[in-house]
Amino acid sequence: MSLNPMQQFEVKGLVPLYLGGLDLTLTNQALWTGIATAAIIVLFLAGVGRMTMVPGRMQGFVEMTVEFLRDLTVGTAGREALAFLPLIMTTFLFIAGMNLVGMIPTSFTVTSQITTTVFMGLMVFMLVVGVGFYKQGLHFLTIFLPKGTPWWLAPLIVPLELISFLARPLTLAVRLSANMVAGHILLKIFASFCVMLLGLASIEADQLSFANLALTTPIAILPFLMLFAITALEVFVALLQAFIFTILTLVYLNDALHGH
Repeated sequence: MSLNPMQQFEVKGLVPLYLGGLDLTLTNQALWTGIATAAIIVLFLAGVGRMTMVPGRMQGFVEMTVEFLRDLTVGTAGREALAFLPLIMTTFLFIAGMNLVGMIPTSFTVTSQITTTVFMGLMVFMLVVGVGFYKQGLHFLTIFLPKGTPWWLAPLIVPLELISFLARPLTLAVRLSANMVAGHILLKIFASFCVMLLGLASIEADQLSFANLALTTPIAILPFLMLFAITALEVFVALLQAFIFTILTLVYLNDALHGH
């Protein structure tokens, strides 16, 4: 096991491919993006392939997921936002899928790459701007000056609101990427501790130093328990980050549909 916790985030070429002067090399980032996407598609096809009045486990999971995201959409951005439910579902499931697939040993966490998260943030930003001007016209620009703001505060509020608005794709991207990187670094460090301390315990056992063995074994078990706890926490964070990205998308979409 490599002791460098940052090595797991390196994008590596797997299958070299050049076409017309373009570098189309298949990387681990592209591979695991495809695997996560395929897993989501297969999961949903299994749930809706044979729908029955009494849903089974897979159908029940799909129905609960759709209902949860539908209620979240209506509760955050109103019923008018249901037109964007397919996009909201895709956003949540795509991020959750990539985050969870990245938990598999020897896999690659696509959402740890700022290129991926920035692209997703920019897509949300362009959607919000497009919908905002389509639904509200130039009135959309009033989001930079909330209703009821004193006129003498306008020179201060408008630049702050504009900076905050333009920073939305960056904050979406950095929040998701940073959380994935931090969590996987912790997992890597504690996994390395487990391997080293268990190896130390094995050496002590070979030397029949039972006093040292009794001391090192609990110390070796402690990082293992911590690793288990952090893994469970990382799974929670993986789903939480998908939820946060999705609900912020809905909040921004609500501004585009209804203004402040």
